[in-house]
Amino acid sequence: MPIYEYECRQCGHRFEYLVLSKSPAAKCPSCQNEDLTQLISLCGISSEATRKANLNAAHQKAAGVRKERQHEDHQHLHEHFGDSH
Repeated sequence: MPIYEYECRQCGHRFEYLVLSKSPAAKCPSCQNEDLTQLISLCGISSEATRKANLNAAHQKAAGVRKERQHEDHQHLHEHFGDSH
């Protein structure tokens, strides 16, 4: 089941389209135009190593978001109750 990338010639929107055996012709999801350019795209490869690396990156990003949220909450408490230092 190939996934193709297209660019609409009318509005310039880029999108991916999953082609199944009975799929209708691709249309731009933005303007419904069928005048599309099929783009050349890279293939995706997945392995245990790439899955682990992606999971690791996601965990690091989530940790960064949590740390930033804690900092903002802490800052808000200082602003709300006044910093006596």
